Amino acid sequence: MSSNTLKRWIIKPFVFFTIIFVLKSFLAWGVIFGDILPWKSLITEIPFAWALFCIIERFASKRKLGYYMTVNLLVTAIFFAAIMYFKYYGVIVTYHAAEQVNQVTAVRNSVFSLMDPYYLLIFTDVIVLGFYFFFNKNGRDYKKKKINLGSGKGRFSILFAVSLALCLFNILPNKASMNEIKKAQEMGILNYEAYTIFAKDKTEIINASDITQDAINTLKGVRAEDHSSLQGVAKGKNLIIIQMESFQNFLLGLKLDGKEVTPNLNRLMESSLYFPNFYQMVGQGNTSDAEFVVNTSFYIPPRGAATMSYVDKTLPSLPRLLQSNGYQTATFHTNDVEFWNRGELYSSLGWEHYYDHQFFGDEDVFFFGASDEVLYRKTAGKLKEMNEAGQPFYSQIISMSAHHPFTIPAEKYRMKLPERYEGTFVGDYIRSQNYADEAFGQFVAELKANGVWDNSLIMIYGDHMGLPIYSLDHDDKALMQEIYGHDYSYANMMNIPLIIHGGGITKPQVLDQVGGEIDIMPTAAGLLGVSMENNLHFGQDLLSESVNLLPQRYYLPSGSFIASSGLLIPGSSFEDNTQYPIALGGKTPAATEDEYNRALRLLQLSDSYVTQLPLKAEGKK
Repeated sequence: MSSNTLKRWIIKPFVFFTIIFVLKSFLAWGVIFGDILPWKSLITEIPFAWALFCIIERFASKRKLGYYMTVNLLVTAIFFAAIMYFKYYGVIVTYHAAEQVNQVTAVRNSVFSLMDPYYLLIFTDVIVLGFYFFFNKNGRDYKKKKINLGSGKGRFSILFAVSLALCLFNILPNKASMNEIKKAQEMGILNYEAYTIFAKDKTEIINASDITQDAINTLKGVRAEDHSSLQGVAKGKNLIIIQMESFQNFLLGLKLDGKEVTPNLNRLMESSLYFPNFYQMVGQGNTSDAEFVVNTSFYIPPRGAATMSYVDKTLPSLPRLLQSNGYQTATFHTNDVEFWNRGELYSSLGWEHYYDHQFFGDEDVFFFGASDEVLYRKTAGKLKEMNEAGQPFYSQIISMSAHHPFTIPAEKYRMKLPERYEGTFVGDYIRSQNYADEAFGQFVAELKANGVWDNSLIMIYGDHMGLPIYSLDHDDKALMQEIYGHDYSYANMMNIPLIIHGGGITKPQVLDQVGGEIDIMPTAAGLLGVSMENNLHFGQDLLSESVNLLPQRYYLPSGSFIASSGLLIPGSSFEDNTQYPIALGGKTPAATEDEYNRALRLLQLSDSYVTQLPLKAEGKK
């Protein structure tokens, strides 16, 4: 073939856009799957593109080039969304994410802080071609030319059939795969996106009468007759639950060149119960999902945020449970209550009062609302009023200043980082958490001064991870290895702390059993001496039980779970799983298929139970 003939073929839209498509798929696969030259993408992604191109060639008689460019722009947008979503969430984006587009755009600074400049190469052809065809005379003239590949439409019909068959060949054998990332890699990203649109939800709904506490306890290995020696020791006390933004467990006790990162929390731990093997259990809703899980002891929904999927229900909850035992209830968050649909969430949970941006105002604002200093100061005043009202209260406080991407204002810097941490993602994270710790210390001082502290049971935990493995560059990973003394693992990433403090109630103790956010409600109820007999729950009192099973969703592939036996991430099924030791004190992991099956069953029970709860309107009748 002569060079001129080759040139004529390359400039044909079908051939030209196929080459462009291959290069884009290489970039997307390199970021998401870690394949530098992912030749598998050729047999998974190209058939999808050819199917679209064949439709254009078969049916478009005019504006053919425009259709090619439209398809190219759409595919580019999908690949770029997949790259950025993976870097932020660690999962493959699907059309379900469109339900949370307002929330995603609200955290766009966080998302784009993770973008390496070379990701933008995926738009190079869009910009160049757009300029050429719309602003260049030769390009405008080229669009008017009649372009044929020289083969007739019959050949494109045949190629379409072959391409469609290849797409189905990539999709059908991999439908049953548990691991969504592996599923997307086996199907191809675009095939996976199409599959999620047309695949039906096959979740089997279990009859509500078959979902009992005994059934749940059996699956979890819980012995309901066991009771803690601390059962009821905080009876009549206020309950204050503090949810700290993006707070991971490794921060506690950490020193950088001899300087403590969290001195106030470290000091509190000296008279508190501390659970170092405690784990996040959130999904796409992140912070709002943590609020849901902690206050219901249910698992997050299979797709989307709890604030979108479950807020039409009247949810059995910790606020409702404590109100029935004579408590006032209020939740505090400096952002607008409509962010992540919290207004509906709070209604479903039965909070008596919520305090949001309208209460905290615009004083000292950064990220999404007033600073933690303002949050704690104004909340302390309100808690003083509630404490003096003559009945105990339950309040949940949501901190937010240490939010991704952790670039707090310079005037909020409270510690000087070692030079090697300056300008790094890990360094910014640590500095923001140091500020959050200082603000927390001010809150403790105010509660002690106004009489609330000694009359309260305090529970503190991190809502979710701050440093996803898939968001770290080489320098950040090296810093995390320095901190941990080993490679940063998925178990480390999911590990958040739980601290429980009560004056005259708790003594310093490190409890190394496995726990998760779903366990906070029953643990709090146990300490307060409040019965959960009539509240179905999937968590357990961490002070009564020594075994646990924590099914995970979203940030880990479906079928993943954490137990004392380790962290398990399935492949296509249990057989090709990968296991990791738990975060602290973990031995060689030995998670079993029985645990895997029980974890899946627990999720099914939770989904079925919440789905069958009465709607809000029905609950008010």
